[in-house]
Amino acid sequence: MIRFNKDELCDKIYACWLGKNIGGTLGGPFECIKGTVECDGFVIEKGKPLPNDDLDLQLVWLMAIHEEGPQRVNASLLGTYWDEYITPPWGEYGVAKGNMRFGITPPISGQYMNEWKHSNGAWIRTEVWACLYPGDVEMAVHYAFEDASVDHGMGEGTYAAVFVAAMEAAAFFVNNLQELITIGLSNIPKECKMYTYISKAVECYDNGMTWLEARNILTDMTLQDPELGWMQAPANVGYAIIGLLWGEGDFKETLLIACRCGDDTDCTCATAGSLLGIMHGTRIIPRDWHEYIGDEIVTISLNEGNLRSYYTIDKKTHFHMPKTCTELTDKIMKILPVTLYKREIELTSGETQIGEDVIASFYGQKLSLHDRAEYAFETISDLCDYRVEYDGGIEVLPNSEKKIIVVIHNKFLSVKLASFEWILPEGWTVEGRKNMKLGGTWVRPWPQTEFVIRTAENVAPKNMLILKVTYESHHNTELIPVLLLG
Repeated sequence: MIRFNKDELCDKIYACWLGKNIGGTLGGPFECIKGTVECDGFVIEKGKPLPNDDLDLQLVWLMAIHEEGPQRVNASLLGTYWDEYITPPWGEYGVAKGNMRFGITPPISGQYMNEWKHSNGAWIRTEVWACLYPGDVEMAVHYAFEDASVDHGMGEGTYAAVFVAAMEAAAFFVNNLQELITIGLSNIPKECKMYTYISKAVECYDNGMTWLEARNILTDMTLQDPELGWMQAPANVGYAIIGLLWGEGDFKETLLIACRCGDDTDCTCATAGSLLGIMHGTRIIPRDWHEYIGDEIVTISLNEGNLRSYYTIDKKTHFHMPKTCTELTDKIMKILPVTLYKREIELTSGETQIGEDVIASFYGQKLSLHDRAEYAFETISDLCDYRVEYDGGIEVLPNSEKKIIVVIHNKFLSVKLASFEWILPEGWTVEGRKNMKLGGTWVRPWPQTEFVIRTAENVAPKNMLILKVTYESHHNTELIPVLLLG
């Protein structure tokens, strides 16, 4: 059981966003510099923070939670909000948006033909999940994965988001940085590059190297890797960790070191700043830096035209984008009773308390990321939830076969039998079972069945198949679209 003192929690959440805003503004002018950076403080005019997509996307995710409720939020829904309200066309953002507009379902939108899936777009936007699920590493990691996979699939960018989200959610209670790093690493596979890079940064620190020596080692590692290079997650998260380790709890020194490492400096500084804010609250934020930046949030990546239409279409209560860190904190505090419902986390006016068993639960690969298919998507339905996995990707040739695996999570004891029917392009055929007995809601692993799709001579660039699922003794019918590309 976790008990949070409301005022203390509010202070940490506010410090998170303030640290994010300060770090993004400090590092923003130096972004994309490949060498080390000469940074001794702000180079922008006093009183106006810089806009930062690191923050913008998180405002849209908060909007999705507000409008839809946390139970409906998954990669597919976040992709819908992305397409509607987020504008940037570059890097993984642009690849994901182009894939989604072609009909490719998240998280496959982040996996298919995406040379940027190892980049930085996702780990920089994890604070919203940590703040909505403070001290609940399992849920923060879950939503960070759903979020990151929209534009990073199963790439290193997704592992980076899971690592950072785990640290941030745990940081509401754990003030030891080395322990937080261990918690983050325990939630990603040891085989991924993120694990290797962060472990190397810690090793350099433990061996008494300078921050510059550690930075150069990580830089050399990424430049020698044909899959990575500049602006990729493993090294840049490593630079943020270098700032945090060698900064040794000093807010200014931490952000300056992170910035001096170069590359994606607005991201590394912003994440380091937000983590320190969560760990220590507003007492760690230097007053002069706070006064220099102020409280305002300046956006750059939001589709203002669509948002204006959204605000004026009808008179119902809408989610309005927060304009300050204070307003953003207030919105999160109001949503917390919903996100924390049934999570054994209580908001109180008394003392903050947490059990040792809860802290022990922060560790562990809760998502089993290494067991997930590279090409798969999930649907949330009334009676059952489904995961559709493609064997070998989403492309097919004329007169060929494609195996589709359907994993079923039954949510009701009364659902005993499911029947399957495929709606296929002309001349295509399918082999697989027509009916399937479903286990109880407690069955693990979830039951699955396989289908072999056989294409015909004519294969279009875009082929939409429909799996129709009906149930014995229930009125519900599920229609699951399955896209194959020619």
